[in-house]
Amino acid sequence: MAKDDLVTIEGKISNLSGGGTYHITLENGAEITARLCGKMKKFKIKVVVGDRVSVGVSPYDPTHGLITHRHKI
Repeated sequence: MAKDDLVTIEGKISNLSGGGTYHITLENGAEITARLCGKMKKFKIKVVVGDRVSVGVSPYDPTHGLITHRHKI
């Protein structure tokens, strides 16, 4: 699925799991799991607990997402 087809939601990283999986609490209170997108891995952008991020969520599976942007504080 292309990035253009994803629904973008903002949230906050609440927990790190093994294998590069992050648990994210969305603004509406829902909890999802997400991974870093390829560009963030390529440019070695670090994401830690407490960071605000934009997450691309597929309309077919809203429980998993793709972290596309880390917001500056």
